[in-house]
Amino acid sequence: MTSSEVKYAVIRVGGQQFKVSEGDRILVDRVAAEPGTRLHFTPLAVRGAEPVLDAAALKKARVTATVEDHVLGEKVRVFKYKPKTTYKRARGHRSRLSRLAIESITLKAGSSKEQ
Repeated sequence: MTSSEVKYAVIRVGGQQFKVSEGDRILVDRVAAEPGTRLHFTPLAVRGAEPVLDAAALKKARVTATVEDHVLGEKVRVFKYKPKTTYKRARGHRSRLSRLAIESITLKAGSSKEQ
């Protein structure tokens, strides 16, 4: 299977799994890389005309992504309240995120032994 036949791949970034295709843009937890840096991921699964489930073939597969920029997620307000008392607490949180652009999904052809 060549890279032009690959429909999608499943990659793991920051403890989460994402189904990606070439040209996709995804938001992930902040990665420790400057904008413009290329990152390489080993996919968990690759799907083309037929699925690739062979572990040796998956080790040769690569997903290349570029860090576009770092952004802040939406603000999440957390409010605690207990009735019949004056207990009220409000807190806020904004996730630090990175936007990745998926450039290519490649499978390197190797010599596989047929049994």
